[in-house]
Order: sequence, then structure tokens, then C-alpha cells
Amino acid sequence: MNFDPIGVIHSAFDEKFGIPRQPGLTPSLNATIEIQPPFASPEAVRGLEQASHIWLIFLFSATAEQGWKPLVRPPRLGGNRRLGVFASRSPFRPNPIGLSPVKLTGIRQQGDSILLDVVGADLLDGTPILDIKPYLPYADIIPDAHFALAEKIETLELPVHWSEQAEQALNEQSQLKNQPLATQIEELLRCDPRPAYQRDPEREYGVSLHQLNIRFRISDTAIEVLSVIPAAKPL
Repeated sequence: MNFDPIGVIHSAFDEKFGIPRQPGLTPSLNATIEIQPPFASPEAVRGLEQASHIWLIFLFSATAEQGWKPLVRPPRLGGNRRLGVFASRSPFRPNPIGLSPVKLTGIRQQGDSILLDVVGADLLDGTPILDIKPYLPYADIIPDAHFALAEKIETLELPVHWSEQAEQALNEQSQLKNQPLATQIEELLRCDPRPAYQRDPEREYGVSLHQLNIRFRISDTAIEVLSVIPAAKPL
């Protein structure tokens, strides 16, 4: 079986590290699905505007070449406990396919492409999209569903402190990029991008968002944003 991607996603996530581990945790971050020819037909999305949310079926393209493993170490379980790949959402699967629900906020045409504006995506910029389906609340919500290993969303309820440099850069870049960067960065860091086996409060980490290098530390009492620096432009 051969599958042709129908398009790609354009998101603020420039690298794998730091992307929320589940969709919907960064509701202030927008993304755009670009449906490309020969699939970019207005007829192909007719009626989709009536859906508030859609399913994205995508390819874990950044990890596909690494193959799959029958046992994985989910970050949610501390990174040390092994779990069967089919009991996890690990990207290292026999068929590296992912599934994410996102909020649909707009549909438009641009040149030869159809653009879908979405909110809440947890996909790396440039990820190939294999298919799109409408989210059906009557069928997709199962009130009594449960999974004992992950029953609730876990985010950090900590204050965010900004260094003087970070705050100044934040103000400048928010205007340049026309984005609510403070809200977006806080949402992202409250998802705790750190590896589960690294919880040193003095260790400095970095994530890339909107091509900004964001350096931070997380302790038991606060999230510290140390610096916000624009990524160097490629030569």
C-alpha cells in the first residue's frame, strides 16, 4: 500500500523537543493545514466548514526512519517504565501514523492550495498530512471511556518569571510576529517539555517556537524564562 500525503502542516513548532505530548494543550497557538494539488479542490472540503473540529491523520516523518519498538518508555510514566507500543502513543510504531483532533477556525484558498486554519495542533512544522476527517461528537465522545495510566491532563500550575532580557525580547518579537507570545510560551512550558528522567531545577533547557530560542528552568516553585533569542538566519 502506498499513501500520498494530501498536504503539510505549517506550525510554530520548529523542532521535536518541546512539542506538547498531546493535542489541545496550547490553545493560543494557531497552525495551518495546506492541502496541495491534486487534492486541493474546493469540492473536496465542501461542507467541512460546518465542523467545529477535525481529525488530522499524519505521518511521524521526523522519526519514521528510526523504526519501531515493541516496548516503549512513555514520558508520562517517568521514562523508565516499559509499555507495549500499542498501549502508548509513541511515534515509534510499525506504521508511523499519528492522530490528533484540532479545532477548525477557517477554510480559504490561496493560489493552488486550500488552507485550513486550526488551533491546538501538536505537530512539527512540515509534518505530512495523510487525511482529514470531521470530528463527530455523538460518535467520537465516549463518556465512560477510561485509561488507567492517563486519566487526566497534567500541566504545571506554576508562576512564570521572565528575565529582563526575555521580557524585552518578548515585547519586541510579539509585535514583529503579531503573536501572543507570552501566552503561547507559558502554555508550552506548563506542559513541562523536560525529559521525565531529568528534573534538576538548576538545569537549563531550550525550546524553539516561531524560530525563537527560548531558554528556561523549572523548579518546584516557578518556571523561569531566562532568554528569548531569534534563531540565526540560515546562510
